[in-house]
Amino acid sequence: MMMKPVLTLAAAKEIASAAEAEARAHSWRVSIAIVDDSGRLLYFQRMDDTTNASVDIAIAKAQHAANYRRDTKFHQELLENGNHVVLTLPASMPLEGGLRLMVDDRVVGGIGVSGAQAAEDGQIAKAGADWLAK
Repeated sequence: MMMKPVLTLAAAKEIASAAEAEARAHSWRVSIAIVDDSGRLLYFQRMDDTTNASVDIAIAKAQHAANYRRDTKFHQELLENGNHVVLTLPASMPLEGGLRLMVDDRVVGGIGVSGAQAAEDGQIAKAGADWLAK
């Protein structure tokens, strides 16, 4: 049997808290989603006055990162470089702001952020992922 690290609810809350702190430092209002390694929602928070659409987009970005084991920016860049096949990937969200959550070189989940510009979403998600990497 294979042994693997598992993302806990307590860790998910800390990841989201680190991401929220980054968003607040720049006055960005976002939704933050944390999923487990199977792409199932583990934790979600929506900051006051963020867009309605940011809810579903944040969850989709987190799921994309976990399910494809790639950060969403990877597929966004493929699309920007003319690889339109990316648009046919099932349940994908090729917009920056979704990052894999890694422990010992294994994907344990994903974080998705939406509500600011895509690069800003990515910056916020990175703050959360960096907490886990410590």
